[in-house]
Amino acid sequence: MTSDAIVFSSDRPIRILLCDDHALVMDGIRSRLECYAHIAIVGEASNGQQALDLAGELKPDIVLMDISMPVMNGLEAAEKFRETLPDIKVIMLSMHENPEYLRTAKQAGVRGFILKDVSSNDMVRALEAIASGGEAYSPSFDKIDTSENSNDDGMPLTTRERTVLRLLARGASNKHVARELDISVRTVETHRRNIKRKLGIDSSAGLVRYAIEKGLVTLDSAAG
Repeated sequence: MTSDAIVFSSDRPIRILLCDDHALVMDGIRSRLECYAHIAIVGEASNGQQALDLAGELKPDIVLMDISMPVMNGLEAAEKFRETLPDIKVIMLSMHENPEYLRTAKQAGVRGFILKDVSSNDMVRALEAIASGGEAYSPSFDKIDTSENSNDDGMPLTTRERTVLRLLARGASNKHVARELDISVRTVETHRRNIKRKLGIDSSAGLVRYAIEKGLVTLDSAAG
């Protein structure tokens, strides 16, 4: 596990909100973390929107969140956390060793990205590092360039353009995107034009295919 050399020290447990749409996965993570006296599971959510709602009430220190979920996926939720609940830290938990997921997650403000096959001790070390103000990433991501100017994935979009593309790819209308991001419909239309121009894609179907290929949306959450 790659994390900065910070040793967690506190007189209270680290408060964790778990978020995963698979009950068996959630049960497994909970059972692993409950063995540690300084870890407290304060709530569970099955999608990103529910995690946001619960976090506002429960005030966890960290949200340990899956990427692929219905209603609102983890990447979209991470951006919402950064905008509305910036004091709550987010760790992305995934089965996918996908460089684009990592880049997008870091741009969304997550403090860690770990794979679901890590050991219990590594998971706890990641939680400790992030609770202490650090970051934590699985070792397999060490050689991935995650700088915002890195375009080796052929995706020269800003963070906001990626967010707009994700929403559009999930079937959201311009009005829905405007409401979701608290911007005008005209601004959404401008983003759509810029995205198409930058990517050289003319059709909405082409944008959906591109978003799926780049890991911005999952196949089951994309517009049909």
